[in-house]
Amino acid sequence: MIKMIKPIVNASKIMDKYNTVILGLRGVITDGKAIKPDIVNTLIHFKQQDIHTVILSNTFHRSESVIRFLHHNNVPLAVFDTVITAGELTHYKLKAHQEEFGGLGYKYYRIGDKSYRGVFSGLSEYREVNTLAQADFVYIENISQPDDTIEKYIPLLEHAASLNIPMLCIGNDTSTYSDGEIVLGAGALAEQYAVLGGKIITVGKPDAKLFAYVIDGIPNIKKEKTLVIGDSLQTDIKGAKLLGVDSMLVSKGIHVNFLGEGYIPDVAKTRDLAANFDASPDYVISNLRW
Repeated sequence: MIKMIKPIVNASKIMDKYNTVILGLRGVITDGKAIKPDIVNTLIHFKQQDIHTVILSNTFHRSESVIRFLHHNNVPLAVFDTVITAGELTHYKLKAHQEEFGGLGYKYYRIGDKSYRGVFSGLSEYREVNTLAQADFVYIENISQPDDTIEKYIPLLEHAASLNIPMLCIGNDTSTYSDGEIVLGAGALAEQYAVLGGKIITVGKPDAKLFAYVIDGIPNIKKEKTLVIGDSLQTDIKGAKLLGVDSMLVSKGIHVNFLGEGYIPDVAKTRDLAANFDASPDYVISNLRW
């Protein structure tokens, strides 16, 4: 049975059905650089309608960094119940050093951009090393340059896989935003590492446990009144499906090159693309607006 995808222009048309929204950050609230138009007005209306509003992002940045960014860009923080990021969760998983993280060890070799230190902040037992031979695990949160390709990393990934070193990757996004441009995501390198036979540990959507963690902290929540809003079929919409809640895809996000720039979303294209991920949204909107 083909799921019906409803195109909408304004979220207000359907929000009387929901009392909780779980929002992505990049592609929904921002374009990877700046706050999207209409977002602040929409968030204020959510608050006025007593809708619980949560950010759940696959970004490697800690929650505090996201909150500072929102505040700096005049987004009223009072509209949010909480802000949770994959970077924040990874930090605490590393700190606890339990379950699959307990076997990682403490020496890591970082692939990609090395400029951000937030995930390991305060975790003095962890130490970055300069060679794979010294490492207990490989770590990636972001690529080095916006024009990076998978091919650039293949020799390094092959070497790591040959040493049987596990990889820890923040986020499952194969594409993401950098300075407003759609670029290669860390998740693409993790996928390639798995193809090469390497063990991967990822933290981020679409893991239903993350969504469950979010809604567990919201009082009197009901799944039938929860809506996930995101721009990624692979992470946001797939995660909503795994959790068993409704979802809304923002078409002018990570899939914009396929779905187009139209003000009214193209349902046929959305359905075709969704088939590749086995995850169809209930609604599609070009940009989130009230």
